[in-house]
Amino acid sequence: MSVALAQPVPALPTGAGWVFEMKVDGHRTVMWRTDGGVRLQARSGRDVTAVWGDLALASLALPPGTVLDGEAVIVTEDGRISFEAAQGRAASSPSRARLLASRRPAHYIVWDALQLPLPFGDVRARPYRERRAALLDVLSALPANSPIQAVSATNDRHMALTWYNTLQGQGVDGLVAKRAASPYRAGRSSAWQKIRHAETVDAEVVGYTGPAARPRALAVQLPDGRTALTQRLATPLAARIGRLLAAAGPGPTGRTSAGLPYTAVPHGTAVVEIAAGTTRHAVVTATRLRGP
Repeated sequence: MSVALAQPVPALPTGAGWVFEMKVDGHRTVMWRTDGGVRLQARSGRDVTAVWGDLALASLALPPGTVLDGEAVIVTEDGRISFEAAQGRAASSPSRARLLASRRPAHYIVWDALQLPLPFGDVRARPYRERRAALLDVLSALPANSPIQAVSATNDRHMALTWYNTLQGQGVDGLVAKRAASPYRAGRSSAWQKIRHAETVDAEVVGYTGPAARPRALAVQLPDGRTALTQRLATPLAARIGRLLAAAGPGPTGRTSAGLPYTAVPHGTAVVEIAAGTTRHAVVTATRLRGP
């Protein structure tokens, strides 16, 4: 299932017809509740059911035929949504993930419905306002203590900006604005727009230099279409992304837009955040792993 992506913008849109959602900091996950069980899918399409087993178990309470799009998050003891904790869970082995789940159970923050039980079926072509109403109806039937929850949303721009200005310390790292009449369309679209506190953008990893398990630098696809090498990776980041690169296996030699060589990896291996102010230069800075 290819997912919809929001277009980064410097400010929230104005005018009628927009709904604003909190943007929480976790791992993008599509939740499938089929007749035969459950499957959780990362943004790349990779099966991540094993590492989010507690969410898979909770999703059994959904009616078969439900497909949801949202974010798997971890909440710390002080009530803050922690990207680092979610990243640690996503990068762990299944056995380690079970241990982490016993200490800090995950939550699934849902922002859209892609498919619902009959008579609905595939609802991606329906307007966002209709999908949202149907989603809330389905989630209302879940147990009161379910970790599957709808994202907070409002059509009041002033209220949305209040969230943006006051909730960053709790793990709300921005806002997503969606046109109320828009369908769910895979890929990036101006019908979905996002603002974030951090001055970063996401970039797909297309390769690396050095050994796969401890890469020195990453080759990334920049928003303007160019490919560039990052600066030397910090040791913790190199270790985390190295597990994904090693699992992907070596590919052919590629070259950046500046002609520098790197070892290529398959599409969908990983996404990293890069410093937004550096994308006009030949070398960029990777700040953290967003996951595959």
